Amino acid sequence: MARRVSDDDARAELERTWGWDAGALPGASGRSTVQIIDALHEGALSGVIVAGVDTADLPDPAAAEAALEAAGFVVSLELRESAVTRRADVVFPVAAAAEKAGTFLNWEGRSRPFPATLPAAGTLPDAAVLDELAEELIGEAAPLDLANLQTLRAQLTALPEPGPRAVTVPKAVETAAPTPSAGEAVLATWTQNLDNGRLQDNEPHLAGTAKVPVARISAGTAAEIGVANGGNVRVSTDAGSITLPVLVTPMPDRVVWLPTNSPGSTVRRSLAVGAGAVVRLAAGLNVEGEL
Repeated sequence: MARRVSDDDARAELERTWGWDAGALPGASGRSTVQIIDALHEGALSGVIVAGVDTADLPDPAAAEAALEAAGFVVSLELRESAVTRRADVVFPVAAAAEKAGTFLNWEGRSRPFPATLPAAGTLPDAAVLDELAEELIGEAAPLDLANLQTLRAQLTALPEPGPRAVTVPKAVETAAPTPSAGEAVLATWTQNLDNGRLQDNEPHLAGTAKVPVARISAGTAAEIGVANGGNVRVSTDAGSITLPVLVTPMPDRVVWLPTNSPGSTVRRSLAVGAGAVVRLAAGLNVEGEL
């Protein structure tokens, strides 16, 4: 039965029923993704299991990949080759979405369960792989029941809420807004529906329908850095730069928008920053090498 790590009764039950050392179990919530990456870098974690993570989606892809390089042992649950599988010691192939049942969360945070469309594909879902690993590590005497989807959903549904949620009116938080100088801009960015996402690998015809990557700036910003509509702008940080054609757009001055992960515009990997960061702007070179 799934229980919260802070549930003392559940910890005592595990020790009494299964012989687990309750004192050796975690007493607090686990690390965030960034904390896991930091712990691998520092040697506080020697191994990691990674399931379906694209390093390009993380705040600092290079740091994440370096952490995997530093890890003593990496297990990957994946569909196809990736930056993670190339650094993994063991790769378990898992079922695609159409081959397993599961649950998606919509933009409102509502659960949307779905059945397997191709139930006889012969592949294991992620939960079943984790169940097999747990059995090898813990033994059959303490099953986690991860392989049975209905049991797993029932366990998750039965988890108690952490406590009553008080409804409060959010208070205004005063923060210092970025103040870019001449030749600088605040970065705005988000991912496009069709971009460099790994599920679109080897689909040139689909990729051909994607929006052409551009840098959007205002007319005032374009005039300030001396670039015309359709010309190139170079967006840079100390980590690197991105050069894209300009599309002058009605928007605030000294703001630049870039697609997060499109051809020629890999913001996290190239610039090592995200939305809200102050970046440098300059007129970029065209294909003839001229401004």
